[in-house]
Amino acid sequence: MMDNIWIVFVSVFLLCTVILYRNRLSLMLKSKHRNQLPLGTLGWPLIGETIEFVSCAYSDRPESFMDKRRSMYGKVFKSHIFGSPTIVSTDADVNKFILQSDAKVFVPSYPKSLTELMGESSILLINGSLQRRIHGLIGAFFKSQQLKAQITRDMQKYVQESMASWREDSPVYIQDETKKIAFHVLVKALISLDPGEEMELLKKHFQEFISGLMALPINLPGTKLYQSLQAKKKMVKLVRRIIQAKRNSGICKVPKDVVDVLLNDASEKLTDDLIADNIIDMMIPGEDSVPVLMTLATKYLSECPAALQQLTEENLKLKKLQDQVGEPLCWSDYLSLPFTQTVINETLRMGNIIIGVMRKALKDVEIKGHLIPQGWCVFTNFRSVHLDDKNYECPYQFNPWRWQDKDMSSCNFTPFGGGQRLCPGLDLARLEASIFLHHFVTQFRWHAEEDRIVNFPTVRMKRRMPVMVRRVES
Repeated sequence: MMDNIWIVFVSVFLLCTVILYRNRLSLMLKSKHRNQLPLGTLGWPLIGETIEFVSCAYSDRPESFMDKRRSMYGKVFKSHIFGSPTIVSTDADVNKFILQSDAKVFVPSYPKSLTELMGESSILLINGSLQRRIHGLIGAFFKSQQLKAQITRDMQKYVQESMASWREDSPVYIQDETKKIAFHVLVKALISLDPGEEMELLKKHFQEFISGLMALPINLPGTKLYQSLQAKKKMVKLVRRIIQAKRNSGICKVPKDVVDVLLNDASEKLTDDLIADNIIDMMIPGEDSVPVLMTLATKYLSECPAALQQLTEENLKLKKLQDQVGEPLCWSDYLSLPFTQTVINETLRMGNIIIGVMRKALKDVEIKGHLIPQGWCVFTNFRSVHLDDKNYECPYQFNPWRWQDKDMSSCNFTPFGGGQRLCPGLDLARLEASIFLHHFVTQFRWHAEEDRIVNFPTVRMKRRMPVMVRRVES
């Protein structure tokens, strides 16, 4: 009897939830009768189309979710993902408008687990003058010749140390190696921490932290989100010790790292907690974006012998010039290699290290005849633009030569986002990839260990790109 009552109660509760959900959306849509919402479907109650969106993202064709709906509804359509009704844009002009809009129109919006892990003071989430201040300080430091010179020295050092241990009789896992290198380089730039026990402890906690970025938003002991939050607390404690040590010894007026840059600012809003939280958030590219860029470049070059040959010849010329001069290469030498930069461009286009960004509309917005209602999210999808055959001929073909005559400022190419939140580390990512590729192709010949490497351009790749290497004589 009690079981039957319980079943009836749950059924009534679910039915009421569905009705309330539908009524709320219906009222929201009726109030917008003067404008036209994009076509599309909101999917299932509560969960919307999230399951299909995520399952496609973790497949060999992450863009299949977008392609299916774009063919049915057009380049801009409505959906319901990550708990919010969402307008999805695969239109380059619409994406550009959203990216360049200020915080009075759109604000960042991310899944609950991500926002809880990042914290309210994260540069990914804050808005207004504080966001512009932090972004400007970090961006200026990342563009400085001083940091580029330091990154070049560190990258060369860690790449050489890593490659010295590679053996010809065992596979080299490119993604694992590049993760170690990029993490060390970035942490040095952020907090001046060198490899050692503290670095290994930080790396251990960081692995626990990022494992919960896309976890279920349940913060209870034993859950992935809880474990990630605990790991972040330990990292914050470590970074705060470094901040306090800098304060005690006197803040360096000529900044050596990002902590110095932020400590030198007079704003009272830049508290030690805010600085520590943002330092940890900025470690993510060293674990994910930059290593994936280098790994995917290796993958695409493995599949395109002509591009690999031209890249190798270009870098061997630079190496020969270096040997003649007898001085180490500087950052401008690496970035001056034209074909290497086209390879990086094409890797960014095909690999889509950043698939897109999410924003929330603070008021009704109409773009190209499409309504984005107040309170709705909007997802600007870069991947679909980069793989659109209207923008790029044979988009699934790795063709670095296409960039020799192509305008990189086009809104059809947004590998690092855009607008006020353009990734401040884009130049450093290119520099690190250039240095890695230079040393790799001038010291080794290789072939992929697996016949089929999955192109998995989300947070991590499914496979670690194992290659068998053979050293070449100088």
